[in-house]
Amino acid sequence: MTAVDRLRLPAVDADRPLHFPRIDRRTLSNGLEIRAVAHRTVPLVSASLLVRGGSAADPADLPGLTALTGDLLDEGADGDDALAIADAVARIGGELDLDVGHDAVLLTLTMLGRFLPQGLELLARLATRPTLAEGDFDRVRTLRLERLKQLRDHPPALAERAFAQFLYGRHPYGHLSIGTEEALRACRLDDVRTFYRGLFRPDGATLVVAGDFAEDALIDGAAAAFADWHTPADDWSIDREAGMKAPPETAPARLGVIRRPAATQSELRIGHVCASCNTPDFHVLLVLNAILGGQFVSRVNLNLREQKGYTYGVRTSFDLRRGAGPFVLQTSVQTEVTVPAIRESLGEIDGIRGSRPPTDDERSLAQASLTRGYARGFETMQQVARAVAQLALHELPDTYFEEFVSRVGAVTKEDLHRVSHQYLDPKRLAVVIVGDVERVAAELDTLSLGSPHVLI
Repeated sequence: MTAVDRLRLPAVDADRPLHFPRIDRRTLSNGLEIRAVAHRTVPLVSASLLVRGGSAADPADLPGLTALTGDLLDEGADGDDALAIADAVARIGGELDLDVGHDAVLLTLTMLGRFLPQGLELLARLATRPTLAEGDFDRVRTLRLERLKQLRDHPPALAERAFAQFLYGRHPYGHLSIGTEEALRACRLDDVRTFYRGLFRPDGATLVVAGDFAEDALIDGAAAAFADWHTPADDWSIDREAGMKAPPETAPARLGVIRRPAATQSELRIGHVCASCNTPDFHVLLVLNAILGGQFVSRVNLNLREQKGYTYGVRTSFDLRRGAGPFVLQTSVQTEVTVPAIRESLGEIDGIRGSRPPTDDERSLAQASLTRGYARGFETMQQVARAVAQLALHELPDTYFEEFVSRVGAVTKEDLHRVSHQYLDPKRLAVVIVGDVERVAAELDTLSLGSPHVLI
């Protein structure tokens, strides 16, 4: 028996390369692109329909229309009502998900492999032949209006909405996918039907099918189910690239507030418009963010939570999209430490690009946090299908996932120094506070952020 020295940590091996499965393609005569991945692990199939043009494609006077339209897809289709559709999903061992992001709608159906033809036909019915009935529209709109009323008393939701508006104004990224009460009340079923015809069309979509079949079988099954999907002649023009428009360079003020008298906590958002997903510095930004606020041992969390005790948690992110997304720091703190928490947060952002640049140890730890568990993101059939859909949305090469670990591992201190100056600008940082602002008004003046701009 070999003796084990339990006082020494085991040696850490080098990162293992990720081998992502091959992606086959076929474009149908109607313009629909099909991507197929053979993933022979369990007898499941996951089909994800990516429709370009998410909440950024909402009409300026009807924010939330994309999400409302998406919610109606499984309320009735091709003569079946919502109960019949739910039953059909259950009979194939299925799970149906709808995601409405800033730049795309993703409709995903995961099913038992032996029901592949039925599942693909069901997905096609939902996407291409929804009923869009008056009664369903009224009920779904009412539910969304009630949800918006609930969110009035939810500080994080208020902060998210206000922060988007504060940074982007009337830009397509300036609202959340749920929209506004005013827009939902003004919306009519004809608006949904017209918008659906413009958004859901084959020449603006990619269907990803991943499962326990050969690639040709997956593509043939998808082609058979979606061959009859055609672009309507009277469709309304949808700007699928609306998010790519240039956003405002700065917010209208440095400090935005939503007053909640007697609130015991302040919800904080700090950030500015930053970069798009196709920036060549994407991997460097991931490492920089992990050091600053992307993991538990990040600088801001160790400062505000562990050292100061201001919060249960704080994090940062570069929310990179097809268009210029924001850098954001978000947290919730006790009202009495609102200003100290903001001051410390601003100091950490300024320090990482100046007086306290990332160390070698911080860089190595951040790289490990991003790469050691990276393969876990592709364990399930649904994860694989969604990953390929993201490749399609952002026009990334098939080798992107296999190159991720090596590209993150190649980030240097010089890279981090460069991007911290290029993508973080303390002079442009805007602060949004949701809380009892009057209680800390005198202290706010010490931050030199100017007069508060009252938001929603």
